[in-house]
Amino acid sequence: MTCDNHNITFEKMNDLLNTLQNKLVPSWRHQLVDEFEKPYFKDLIQFVDNEYSEHTCYPGKNDIFAAFDYCDFNDVKVVIIGQDPYHGPNQANGLCFSVKDGVKHPPSLVNIFKELENDIGKTYPQSGNLEDWAKQGVLLLNATLTVREHEAGSHQKKGWETFTDAVIRSLSENREQLIFLLWGGFAKKKAKLINAKKHSILTSGHPSPLSANRGYWFGNGHFSASNKILNDLGNKMITW
Repeated sequence: MTCDNHNITFEKMNDLLNTLQNKLVPSWRHQLVDEFEKPYFKDLIQFVDNEYSEHTCYPGKNDIFAAFDYCDFNDVKVVIIGQDPYHGPNQANGLCFSVKDGVKHPPSLVNIFKELENDIGKTYPQSGNLEDWAKQGVLLLNATLTVREHEAGSHQKKGWETFTDAVIRSLSENREQLIFLLWGGFAKKKAKLINAKKHSILTSGHPSPLSANRGYWFGNGHFSASNKILNDLGNKMITW
């Protein structure tokens, strides 16, 4: 089997560990360097190495840390937390809820864009690639950064959540006045990692059809609310 959609073959675990560490931009590496030396992270890298060597996994190796590549630690304004990457071919690009250009929009992303239409009047976009959001300071963070093809949740509880919880804690502790958008029960559990006295936490149902069709997603107004908070702080608003 190929290791991922880029047909990249992983080498030794230490090579992968060094690659992933070096892939992080300096601001994030400074915040997370202690995590790399912990036993759980080395076990995680061994697991990821084996998975990509033996199965088709997503996103491509070069996109595993894309959320950090596009959004410097010091530039984060808004944090959106997803669960794990899309597991279909050519979908995942390393940003939660985002897909590559030209890829059909998954149901959750469809509902995100519908809420954008309802909330701020934005025309439904042709591309589901959310890189432009990330470049403006929206950290699109999946709790689990990799997944096996067609097996949702297959890389959960292997160590990624410990790592991404450290990301959330670091943002909470070392930044001020961020906006955390917690959509659905899984994301809402991350509120315990965030200092609500320093940051804004907005919660709603998940944009998945199951939640949205029950009335827990549409009308949350999170996009306009986030921009109002940013504007009130004197920060540049997000062009969603």
